[in-house]
Amino acid sequence: MVDAIRAKPIEMAVVDPLLGGRARAHGIERIRLLFPSLPLLVYTELAPATASVLLQLGRSGIRRVVFHRFEDAPGSLCTAIQAELEQSTSQQVMQALGGALQELPRELLRALEAMLHAGDEAPTVTALAERAQLTRRTCERWFTKVGLPSPRVVMVLIRLLYAHRLLLDPGYTVEDVALKLGYSKTKTLQMHLRTVFGVTAGELRVSLSTEEALMIVTDRYLKPVTQAAS
Repeated sequence: MVDAIRAKPIEMAVVDPLLGGRARAHGIERIRLLFPSLPLLVYTELAPATASVLLQLGRSGIRRVVFHRFEDAPGSLCTAIQAELEQSTSQQVMQALGGALQELPRELLRALEAMLHAGDEAPTVTALAERAQLTRRTCERWFTKVGLPSPRVVMVLIRLLYAHRLLLDPGYTVEDVALKLGYSKTKTLQMHLRTVFGVTAGELRVSLSTEEALMIVTDRYLKPVTQAAS
């Protein structure tokens, strides 16, 4: 599972300490240690064997458990999954950028977030417009109208903020993050990070907090022209 988390755009994981036949916390604790930003939902049996394991997982910071045959009606399970997804890294990035992007229509905001999970799909303006069900020209006009850089630039900036948050997890290498974000070459990600933040990926993960990285992006690139000039 660790390899899948490193390589694929996974936003949350559903885990079961009984998966191997015997209740164990070690594998789940390892995921939490390596990828603290990844939301984890425990879905397991309500049984004496799981009691001590769940207590141990609670000490690791895992708070949400759904019990098989007791709390897993479709509606309840969907609610639990949605609650965890709202804590995902991409959601946190988009929420942090809410003020800077608030003038964009909702369909474009959803499309911008979806582009973070596009995998090998290049973050092109055409792909963004298609996800938002807009024409490319309408998409570009919206960004111009609210005083933002081009859609392409905004997509790169969002991906870099997303990359920074992933880099704070000890389980990800720079190569992992580049792969998850669809960069064909790690050096392209490094180049983008140096251009925006002035440091390499290795330096970024130890020198900037999420708040500092967000401030750099919003102040330098995402302030509307009229606001920046005032």
